[in-house]
Amino acid sequence: MTDRSADLRARWTDALLAARGDANGPDPLPYGENLLARWAEPQRRYHTTGHLIAVLGHIDTLAGHADDPDPVRLAAWFHDAVYLPDRSENEERSARLAERALPEAGLSERATAEVARLVRLTTTHAPDDSDRNGQVLCDADLAILAAAPDAYAAYAAAVREEYAFVPDEAFRDGRAAVLRQLLALPRLFRTPHGRQEWEQKARHNLTVELELLAAS
Repeated sequence: MTDRSADLRARWTDALLAARGDANGPDPLPYGENLLARWAEPQRRYHTTGHLIAVLGHIDTLAGHADDPDPVRLAAWFHDAVYLPDRSENEERSARLAERALPEAGLSERATAEVARLVRLTTTHAPDDSDRNGQVLCDADLAILAAAPDAYAAYAAAVREEYAFVPDEAFRDGRAAVLRQLLALPRLFRTPHGRQEWEQKARHNLTVELELLAAS
């Protein structure tokens, strides 16, 4: 077992026990193992355990903004648990997985509903102004957009690999449309930290990628 895997198993157990409120109930580890297997599927290049670790780290940074960070952390585990690049309903299927697995794992109906709601929110990344939990999850998921140039380039390359089945011209057109849509938003990030630390960097990265796509 690698240190990375051991750390993820510990983080999953801590998140589930914190959300449950006690140590009684089913063993968290089988559920964590199932999720880790999903995050390690061969079709993934960006949506891997590396992305999961990054999102969990960003949630730690933003946790003070959340009304309750425990379901946000669980939502991070589930938000890309179902991921097939050629399918459009990944977020919905991931939310349904949470709705099945979390009650079995001992989570309350109310907490399970909040986790599933948050997972579905990653379809649009458009939380309401009053949705502090949603703002934290969405900002954490989009934080890669504000990465250093080399890390952003690696992210963009990994996304292209996930869509290797799409011809180059079609990918360029589709990716450019996504980038323009993001740049047209009045703000990419909703938390104070995200707006201050990530907004400008993300817009720069998106603009550079869009220019590179146009030049290719």
